[in-house]
Amino acid sequence: MASKKPVVTKKTITVKKLPAKTAAKKVTAFKKESAKDESGLPLSVVIRRRIEAQKARFHANDNISAFIKPGELDGLVDEVAEKMQVVLESLVIDTENDHNTKNTSRRVAKMYVQEVFNGRYVEQPTLTKFPNVSRLNELMIIGPITVRSVCSHHLCPIMGRIWIGVLPSKESALIGLSKYSRLTEWVMGRPQIQEEAVVELADMLEKKIKPIGVAVVMDADHFCMQWRGVKDRDSKMINSVMRGVFLKDSNLRREFLALIDRK
Repeated sequence: MASKKPVVTKKTITVKKLPAKTAAKKVTAFKKESAKDESGLPLSVVIRRRIEAQKARFHANDNISAFIKPGELDGLVDEVAEKMQVVLESLVIDTENDHNTKNTSRRVAKMYVQEVFNGRYVEQPTLTKFPNVSRLNELMIIGPITVRSVCSHHLCPIMGRIWIGVLPSKESALIGLSKYSRLTEWVMGRPQIQEEAVVELADMLEKKIKPIGVAVVMDADHFCMQWRGVKDRDSKMINSVMRGVFLKDSNLRREFLALIDRK
């Protein structure tokens, strides 16, 4: 007697298609989860380890953009927001029911990473240089440039102005006027003290344009003195850095200081 052939029943499987947005969210969530599972470390620790592996410095006023990969700044904002939420809770603020502070932790995180401390996390702005075709060697003054920075002692605002004096040589490179403002903003966008910030700016200008002399004067209000502590609203800090001929030639120095005083 011939054996019966087995009967194969075909089942139709219906695949439910996810909307494009939902699918994208699921993929993003999976990527984040996978990355977290792989390292198990906060992003700040991963970046810190990269820096330490190169034996580099990462003080408050250092630029660490070389150690940050594309897309990681968004992750850093997320991490800072989480930790800022803990700070608000430790300050006994009911962020769940207080409509004014409900999203404050994220707003503060974005402010620090993307604006106030941005000079730490992004590369130096590109400075297009031009040859000194006309062989200019007369005093140039740029300013006042508005300055917004942060005191590294109390994270209070520093608000002020900067004047830059440049005496180019016939061989010096020239840069566009807007580049002085961009470079100043980049240097100032970090927690620091005014004395060090002005020196760093002068160093960069010397290195980039190689002039005969550079002078930088900064005049600023420090909210760590006005907002707290002695609460002196009228105190300011003014400091200057003189390099090259500005240091050696008292007449040139006097001319520069007299001209910025008119402004």
